[in-house]
Amino acid sequence: MTPARLAALAEATWPPAATHRAGPWLIREGQGGGQRVSAASPAADWTDADIPAAEAAMRALGQHPLFVIHPADAALDAALAARGYALHDAVVAYAAPTAGLGAEEPSFLSTFPHWPPLSVTRQIWAKGGIGPARVAVMDRVTGPKTAILGRTGDRAAGAAFVALQGNIAMLHALETVPALRRQRCAHNILRAAARWARDHGADTLALLVTERNAAARALYASLQMQVVGQYHYRKQ
Repeated sequence: MTPARLAALAEATWPPAATHRAGPWLIREGQGGGQRVSAASPAADWTDADIPAAEAAMRALGQHPLFVIHPADAALDAALAARGYALHDAVVAYAAPTAGLGAEEPSFLSTFPHWPPLSVTRQIWAKGGIGPARVAVMDRVTGPKTAILGRTGDRAAGAAFVALQGNIAMLHALETVPALRRQRCAHNILRAAARWARDHGADTLALLVTERNAAARALYASLQMQVVGQYHYRKQ
């Protein structure tokens, strides 16, 4: 997956409230929806003298200066580092064919795709730090989308959001109840996400995870998901 395709997929399936131009910069208005929807990125050729315009535009929105850095942005990475911006949250993208990931059906009554999100789904997200501002991001998605509720035994145990752009679906907001982890809930949710995506015309399921989340990365690798991209942030 090319960096441009990955960026477009993330933007379509987890969109900012609005985007603005400030000189050569694209400024995302996040309204509390997370880092990716609140970060600036280059939209045209830029110079070091253009960086303060991006900073001012983000502050005008009530956002702290934050830039997303893709592999082609090495010059920007260096310029921001020289200005004292800290490296923050390296992110890794994983993907797998839906045919393979969805081949195994989740356990009976273990997953429930649905939209809009049920109250219990929202509660699981909220306990994991995914509150109304991030659910509002999901509401903004215009293409096919679903929430998936995961169950362990007779208890609600996890939740995720999946949205489609073209032939690729992306999973976001995967949360599991801490007391019910290591009981295959996340595994079942990923299988259900792949099956939902396949049934809606996607041949690939992708997701994003911070590089430091070793437990999640081990799960994705165990399901034969492959690393297909990466990026990081610089914040002031």
